Amino acid sequence: MKQDYYDLLGLDPEATSEEIKKAYRRLAHQYHPDKNPGNPQAEERFKRISEAYQTLQDPRKRAAYDRFGSSVRPGRGGGGVPPEDFFSRQEAVHDFFEDFFDDFIQAMGPRSRRTRGADLRYNLEITLEQAFSGMDREIKIPRKILCPMCQGNRCAPGSQPLPCPQCHGRGSLRTQRGFFITDATCPRCQGLGHIILRPCPHCNGIGRVQATQTLKMRIPPGVMGGTRLRIRGEGEKSGTRGARGDLYIVIAVMKHPLFARLGNDLVGELKISLSQAIDGAEIEVPTLSGKVTMKIPAGTTPGRVFILKSKGMPILDGEGYGDQRVKIQVEIPKRPTQRQRQILKEWKRKSLDI
Repeated sequence: MKQDYYDLLGLDPEATSEEIKKAYRRLAHQYHPDKNPGNPQAEERFKRISEAYQTLQDPRKRAAYDRFGSSVRPGRGGGGVPPEDFFSRQEAVHDFFEDFFDDFIQAMGPRSRRTRGADLRYNLEITLEQAFSGMDREIKIPRKILCPMCQGNRCAPGSQPLPCPQCHGRGSLRTQRGFFITDATCPRCQGLGHIILRPCPHCNGIGRVQATQTLKMRIPPGVMGGTRLRIRGEGEKSGTRGARGDLYIVIAVMKHPLFARLGNDLVGELKISLSQAIDGAEIEVPTLSGKVTMKIPAGTTPGRVFILKSKGMPILDGEGYGDQRVKIQVEIPKRPTQRQRQILKEWKRKSLDI
């Protein structure tokens, strides 16, 4: 009897197509007639290896071989490979379910564990002036990074992860009953597909360590409280193959002693004297871009609002600025002098005469 195809290639019956291809290339290179001139045993071995590969690399031929074997496969019985009409409707249904669960299990296996790392959040408090002008800022981010000793493979120096002997590196254990295939996480390796015999002493076999890293970032002009700035790829890393998560900078703007923000506009109060309100005046008004001169017309009443165009906040991701609204507050003397009282009485009398 000829040797079983899987045994011939040194594979497990659950081997993947990629594993079959690798095994064939390795053995074909070893037993190729050009490398073994005058060796009939090597030539015969090469023919059998090629025959096994041609059968197992074709999903349809492999399915037939797995169920019935060839006429020479020990323990499987035989009469040769069944003819094409063997694949009846019942077998087609069986193949459908098998292919479906194979795809599902492969998606759940160790190779799909290239999960994305966790996103991180960092709360950053800035002043209104910094929000107005924008700024470059260095921040310190505590996050998990790959262990510098083992580079994330969780093994002590000089050692490597070994394929799990229980699941043969699949990360799951498969059982089949009739048409249905069930899959459960391997209890030995916890679904990783490999085991660690000598854990890294620096990270205790975790593969990651906690560290604080300094990042430089740019805060654009016009940011508002609650703005989230996203920095791609500066979150945590899940593993050696997993992509990093993102870092979200959440902006909080401190309360300002002069201005309140209303959208892109700034609102502030300006105190003037009674005489300035009556006679009018030109007064310097503070803005975030420097002082400007504003004309107060005669007869200005308390609560009146003046607009300083384009003296508000920059429009984030846009062009131009908001406005600054100046609300007038008239200061009334708390303890007027005798002369001031006489002036007010005279002003009141003249107003009544009018």
